Amino acid sequence: MERNPFLTQVISQVEHTQRIAPNASGHVAAFVTPEHTYKNAGAVLAALQPEVPVHLFRPQELRQSVTHFLSAFDEGLGGLSMYAVKSNPDAQVIAQMWQLGVRAFDVASLNEIKLVRSVCPQAMLAFMHPVKSPMAIRAAYFDYGVRTFVLDCVEELEKILAATDNALDLCLVVRLGLKKGNAKIDLSAKFGAYPPEAVHLLKLANVSAPEIGVSFHVGSQCEDPQAYARAIGIAADIVAQAEIELDVLDVGGGFPARYPGMTPPDLGKYMDVIATEYAKYPVLQTAKLWAEPGRGLVANSGSVLTRVELRKGQNLYLNDGTYGSLFDAGSACEWRFPVRVWRDGKVLKGTKTAFSFYGPTCDSLDAMKGPFMLPDTLQTGDWIEVGQLGAYGRTMRTDFNGFGDVLEAQVADKAFK
Repeated sequence: MERNPFLTQVISQVEHTQRIAPNASGHVAAFVTPEHTYKNAGAVLAALQPEVPVHLFRPQELRQSVTHFLSAFDEGLGGLSMYAVKSNPDAQVIAQMWQLGVRAFDVASLNEIKLVRSVCPQAMLAFMHPVKSPMAIRAAYFDYGVRTFVLDCVEELEKILAATDNALDLCLVVRLGLKKGNAKIDLSAKFGAYPPEAVHLLKLANVSAPEIGVSFHVGSQCEDPQAYARAIGIAADIVAQAEIELDVLDVGGGFPARYPGMTPPDLGKYMDVIATEYAKYPVLQTAKLWAEPGRGLVANSGSVLTRVELRKGQNLYLNDGTYGSLFDAGSACEWRFPVRVWRDGKVLKGTKTAFSFYGPTCDSLDAMKGPFMLPDTLQTGDWIEVGQLGAYGRTMRTDFNGFGDVLEAQVADKAFK
């Protein structure tokens, strides 16, 4: 398959870029350039004969998810989608985001800023981590053209102003605190300003910058569209109390993907709720709508192949685990993922039974209880493909115990769920 010329240019930059800013963890994966697209995981295993886990990328799935979201939010609501780089910072993913029409990126570190700038020099970047070092703020502003910064306390506001030499072209976004909701991963404890502090912050920011926004995050993998309604109502009340003209309403992330046991509503339901609530409050009508989708854009586009190193009854010992790509399957989240077994180039069939997984490290916490439903004839040496790992998969890898090596390949088949 002939390689896309734009991606050829990007890939030529990848080795240099990844040495500077490989991903959020700093780990550099072995990179198999996508000159060839394999039919499926079975073809990858036959061709590469791997001894380490293999990350599979499905660009057609990425294209479908991104196009769907941009159509719903950017075109449907007149909003601006900022891809949350932390969910998958692969340079090829970022390049394809740009090709598909994503023009803004939610970045959380200086390394993410460097990475996106190297791939998409014209992109709009928003530094959306509420706690940043002065050095990172200064470099972001003066070296990489970042003008949008989030904050949730007075000290962070003072830090931003000092590090940018009291710049007159900032967009300052106050992140609001929300009470714990029912998202699969709660994000309410660590960040966010609550009234009356949020009101005070908006007033201070309003006299410090020409553009002012508010943001919130309803939690990762939010299956309740009404969570956005409640958050928008809180935002409107705080803006009204601050008596300012709002420039940006950032509804954050949380847009879900589908996993076993999770059946979130269709994306259209979320858009309907956001549109209805946004239109309800006069104080929000001066504001542009932003969002920070991550998981919902990239989850379908990736899977990982991991080998069964040993079967002990219903426990499978794998060459990947919670210190690798399967963090969300571990004790922190205990998510189940779609799984299937490859043997001799084919998907293994048969009566399914429940298995638990253990990762390759010596740590007993490197465990995933599942249950993962797989054929009962599964044996040592088989390869398990774990789906829906385009989000928070490879980016979560560490080198703990020396098990950080992986390969990558591109495949043409559809994602399985």
